[in-house]
Amino acid sequence: MTTSTFTTAPSRNRAAYANIALWTLQGWIAMFFIAAGYAKLTEPMTNLINLMGWPAVAPENMVRGLGVVEIVLAMGVLSPLISWRAGRPLLLTAAVGLIVMEATMMMIHALSQDFGLAAVNAVLLAITVPVLLGRRRA
Repeated sequence: MTTSTFTTAPSRNRAAYANIALWTLQGWIAMFFIAAGYAKLTEPMTNLINLMGWPAVAPENMVRGLGVVEIVLAMGVLSPLISWRAGRPLLLTAAVGLIVMEATMMMIHALSQDFGLAAVNAVLLAITVPVLLGRRRA
């Protein structure tokens, strides 16, 4: 005899709200990193140096390459929109990649006493970690 599992309405509501919250965070992450990556790919280096400072000490190819990585990872965060089965592993991989990048950049900015950019990366971490943890269980 098989038994079916029934969920209560409040637990379904919590799951629905959690899903909406996670998709909202994923959208914010994607918007930020697509914009940041696009800027790194298209803006002249002088503008990037004026905006962020750190590109002055990095090779141009590294800055442009980081822009490509940011866009690819941002697209990975949105990949479940196409297919949950295929997109979920990409989402989890992209979230881990973004967390590693954000934590690294936060430490680099903090060590160079650029606390504004370090704080931006701390906020990005605070957005990305819940996405990874919430989608890992789904």
